[in-house]
Amino acid sequence: MRIDKFLKVARVLKRRTVAKELADHQRIVINGKTAKPSTEIKENDIVEVIFGHRKLTIKILTIAAHPSKKNAGMLYEVLDESFINTPSE
Repeated sequence: MRIDKFLKVARVLKRRTVAKELADHQRIVINGKTAKPSTEIKENDIVEVIFGHRKLTIKILTIAAHPSKKNAGMLYEVLDESFINTPSE
């Protein structure tokens, strides 16, 4: 499954277009490599997503095309969630 689609169906991000924009701006990393929106993911991949002032690191547990809303969180495990400090302006 493509990373942009996975982030949407797993409800990490609300829209696939947002995932595409993040990947286009090199803000999605899979197993240490910058990802394109069409990059295929597989189970046990480590994905880092940087959006806003937040960095989320997840591990892909399983891939499902159409999970229910209550099962979407079972597709991945959150390994780390941190906030990025930016210099004051």
